[in-house]
Order: sequence, then C-alpha cells, then structure tokens
Amino acid sequence: MSSLEALIREASAQAQGGPASRETLTPPPSASLDADEAEAARMLRICNACRYCEGFCAVFPAMFRRLDFGGRDVHFLANLCHQCGACLHACQYAPPHEFGLNIPQAMARVRVKTWSEYAWPRALGRLYRSNGLVLSLALAATLALFLVLVQASAGSLWSAPAGGFYALVPHGVMVGMFGPVFAWAVVALAIGVARFWRDDPPGRSSGIAVRDAAGDVLSLRYLGGGHGDGCNNRDDAFSLARRRFHHATFYGFLLCFAATSVATLYHYVGGTPAPYGFTSLPKVLGMSGGVLLVVGTAGLFWLNATRHPLQGAPERKPMDLGFIALLGLTAASGLALALLRSQPGLPLLLALHLGAVMALFLTMPYGKFAHGIYRSAALLRWAIEKRQPNEIKLAGD
Repeated sequence: MSSLEALIREASAQAQGGPASRETLTPPPSASLDADEAEAARMLRICNACRYCEGFCAVFPAMFRRLDFGGRDVHFLANLCHQCGACLHACQYAPPHEFGLNIPQAMARVRVKTWSEYAWPRALGRLYRSNGLVLSLALAATLALFLVLVQASAGSLWSAPAGGFYALVPHGVMVGMFGPVFAWAVVALAIGVARFWRDDPPGRSSGIAVRDAAGDVLSLRYLGGGHGDGCNNRDDAFSLARRRFHHATFYGFLLCFAATSVATLYHYVGGTPAPYGFTSLPKVLGMSGGVLLVVGTAGLFWLNATRHPLQGAPERKPMDLGFIALLGLTAASGLALALLRSQPGLPLLLALHLGAVMALFLTMPYGKFAHGIYRSAALLRWAIEKRQPNEIKLAGD
C-alpha cells in the first residue's frame, strides 16, 4: 500500500469513526446529491488528496480549490471535463483497484443530469434523458413520413420540379415551419444555461477571461489530452483523431449556420431569393460545412462505437450515437439535395432532410448538442474563477 493510499484511508477512518474502505470514502448521504453525484464526489475527494493529474486539464486545478463537493461543484466540474481519458490511464486507483476511480465515466453520468435538470422545460429534459435515441429517431421518421404523405397527395412523390426543392416547399413556408422551432430551441438552451450559471455564479467577468475561454472553446484545447498528445479511445494509446473529428463537426456546423445567415441577408436585405448557384457564397459555405459535418460525424460515430467501456458511461452511448447519426443524416441529406436538386426522387430526399432538421432542432436543448454550450459556460466560469484569490471552497459555499 502506498503512503498516499494509507493517508487517504486513515483520514477517512478518522472522519467516519471506523475502518477505512470504499464505503468510508463515500461522502455522507445528502438530500442534495443523488447516487451518481455522490459517487462523483467520492472520487473527487480522493483525487483532491492525490493530485497526480494536476496538470492534465482544467478539471483538476478547479477541483483543488475545493475541500468538499456539493451538487453545484460536481456539475461544474463534470461540464469542464472533456472526457479525454488521460486521467483514467494515469490513475493508480482506477479499476480494478478497490477505490474504483474513473473520473471520465463519473463526469459523463453527471453531465447528462445537468442537461436534463437545468433544461427548460424540465419535463422535456427528463424525457429526453430516458429516451434520447428513440425520441430523436422517432421524431425524424414521423416528420419525414408526414412530408412524404403530403408530397404523395400532391402527386409529386418522385418527380423533380424545374424549380428544385423550393418548388415543392416554398421559401416562405420553410421559414414559417423551421424559424419558430429554431428560435424556441435557442431560447430553451439560453434559459437552461442561464440556470446553470446562476446556480453558482463565479463573480465578475473580464475581457481577458472571455478571451481565454473563447480560445479554449475554439481550439478544443482540452481534447489534446493530459500532455497534448490526444485522447485515449480503445486503450492507453494517445490519438488526436477525436480532437480533429470534433473540429470538423464544430466548424462544419458553424459554416452551415453562416451559409443560412448569409442566404437570409441575400433574400431579405439584398432582394435575391434562393435558389443560389454553386459559386455563390451561401452555397460555398453550405457545401464546405456539409462536407466537414459528414466527415466529422462519421469519425465521431466510429470513435464512439469503438471506445473502451471504461472511457465513458455505457448507458449514454445510444443517446450519443443517436445525436451523431441525426447530425450526420442532416448534413448528408443536405449535401445530396444541393447536388441532385433536379433529379428524380427529390421529394423523398427533401422529406428525409427536413424531418432530420426538425428533429435536430427539437432535441437540441436536451441532448448531446447542449454539451458544447454548457462546456463553454464551464470554461468561462473557470477562466473567471482562476483569476480570483485562491480561497478554498467548502461544499455549498
């Protein structure tokens, strides 16, 4: 037994008046902590005594500013974690050690609770947490089927009209359908993140803190792993694949959003309605973003499907894969629409694409998409907190 392990056991035994064991290293039951949060707090207490992983990522220096961990602390640290896996492979107390430390897995389980408990409305967040994959795919299939039936009733299920897909669904109708849903998703996400932020505000922000947090978000710095060599996936070998596929997905989504924004300006400000040519700015941005999204989501799907079970929470895998598949389907069907806009079968392809887009918008505030927003908020909070005096916090402070 190492001297550190002996100290951990001795301190735990003294605190709880009995022989040290895994159970004595578990915080006393609290009405404010559920089982997953209490298990994460147990692991964080041990990490706080060890400090071997201090330089790995932002989670550990933020952890060391606390002596104990309440629900707010656990949720903050869980969303600060990028699940690179470096600490799991470096940890001397990882399974099969009796302490059973697995920070990436514990943080993954708590993050899902963050997205559902802070969500607005909360009932939808909890529903998605329990049925994320089924709900996403059922929404996409139902909406696509509805659009197929509409096109079939109009007698244009297979034919390709000369005006492309805007001849099937006029621009105004499309904006009327998707604009309110997207706006609602943005509002729901904003309310959820505002709740997360107000639950434990870090203090006054500054331009330097915002700059640092933005740099961490845009560069995906902490997906470089503990030493910048990348993440662990199937074993303890490091790879930058996860960071690169995340970059492709992230910037692909931003390019597609930019394409939609530019097209909106063209239509309502410039008086130039869609469709646009292949050399136009909206089309170049959209096609580039679509290619990046397809590559990124395909890579992330493969990495997620082949990742070692200890690297995350196995019960989360269907939800994660469902979101990645939905985002990839949206991108792939959008690219196909752009390339085959005058070919037979266009109505079927359009129905598939619009169903996937609508399902993506409806589930954005409650599932895997939300992790990027909450993680950005956690990174900003850490950028603010680390510039404050190092006053050790107790749980609930």
